[in-house]
Amino acid sequence: MTDIKENILATLAYFDIFDYPLTSGEIYLFSQNKYGHDEFEFALKCLTGNRSIYQFSNFYTLKNDYSLIARRCEGNKKAAQLIKVAEKVSELLIRFPYVRAIAISGSLSKNFADENSDIDLFIITAKNRLWIARTLMHAFKKLTFLVNKQDYFCMNYYIDEEQLEIVEKTIYTAIEIVTLIPLQGDNVIENFYSANAWTREFLPNKIMRLSTAKPVRPSFLKRLFEKALDNNWGNAVDDSLMKITAGRWLKKTRLKKLNSKGDIMGMDADKHYAKPDPKNFQTALLEQYENKISQILIEPQNILAN
Repeated sequence: MTDIKENILATLAYFDIFDYPLTSGEIYLFSQNKYGHDEFEFALKCLTGNRSIYQFSNFYTLKNDYSLIARRCEGNKKAAQLIKVAEKVSELLIRFPYVRAIAISGSLSKNFADENSDIDLFIITAKNRLWIARTLMHAFKKLTFLVNKQDYFCMNYYIDEEQLEIVEKTIYTAIEIVTLIPLQGDNVIENFYSANAWTREFLPNKIMRLSTAKPVRPSFLKRLFEKALDNNWGNAVDDSLMKITAGRWLKKTRLKKLNSKGDIMGMDADKHYAKPDPKNFQTALLEQYENKISQILIEPQNILAN
């Protein structure tokens, strides 16, 4: 099988894990190599012709199942509604001390949502003040139970300006980075993209978007709060909050507590980041992806050379 066909199948295999069909343009954007347009379209036509993949309208999938197309279209409509809500939420959250940038992550950043979806947010804070910012924001989130919105948005991934580069360099993290929808902090988001230019090694065709991010204009109260903690006492507070929060999450993991989605709760915590523990989801997903690729490439109908 030619390299281009393997790349097309690998791209579809990744999104097949999420039952998410792709258009030809999306397959090209998430392909791990660059190809000429005619070469790409010919390979796509060959794979469709020998039923290695299936085409429904403008969408392609590994499964001969039209319901996946209907599911995606409905999910796209729902996502458009939630993205508008996320924009309003970000207008509030960017006012918190030390918050420098906010972007939509997770399934919503891939333009999909269903009745169980919430708004996953990726947040960048000022250098060495991540834990103060996170604590204030999560204290606010706990108050939202008063209006039954405590599970509506999820601030599940934090990094600070000291360490903008994502250390796990995999196809999973590359896709998560390039599909972010920036909402606030255009300059900081631009710095984040520069620090993660390694994503081009996995996705050379996908250009990271910046135009959706608004510039941050800190209020007088925000500047005043930050100035008051711009000292050794502020450093001590941030360190203490990190230890307290990391300790609580470690206890949750040991007790195998589950989140609202049924996954074991776990956090990977450091001075410069707070994120879901990769061992709880990312590792398993990558193994599933590799297994799916292996199965696809050894199936008789796919071993066709042209």
